Amino acid sequence: MTWSLAELSNKMKDIDFAMLATHTKGGAIAARPMSNNREVGYEGTAWFFTEESALMVADISADPKITLSYQGKSGLLGQRPFFLAVEGRARLIRDKTALTEHWTDGLERWWPEGPETPGLVLIEAQGERAHYWDGEEEGEIVLGNVSP
Repeated sequence: MTWSLAELSNKMKDIDFAMLATHTKGGAIAARPMSNNREVGYEGTAWFFTEESALMVADISADPKITLSYQGKSGLLGQRPFFLAVEGRARLIRDKTALTEHWTDGLERWWPEGPETPGLVLIEAQGERAHYWDGEEEGEIVLGNVSP
């Protein structure tokens, strides 16, 4: 049985962190934890804040292909893990209007100046394909235009 995007979003709603993987200049794969502040109403796009100086910004500028990995709890009394891998492309956004639109409470812990923080960058991670595993259930959802 293939899940709908709404069912997938429901599974993701309590997950706080994703591992964002990029391709480095040398061709290696680099991953780092990124918080979504448990504000997931996932419709195929995830949003993360970072700084211009972060290595992932250079990685995404050179190669926008990314993977997001999530681990949450299964619906079966939360006794088994739920896994999700989203393949897609990232876009770097520096527009103050977009930064303000996606700003959420709690981010000021890292950026006290809010969306006006110099060098603040918003990463738009547009999923193309999502692979999920929940116990013995597994499947794939095509989220958008799948790139070669």
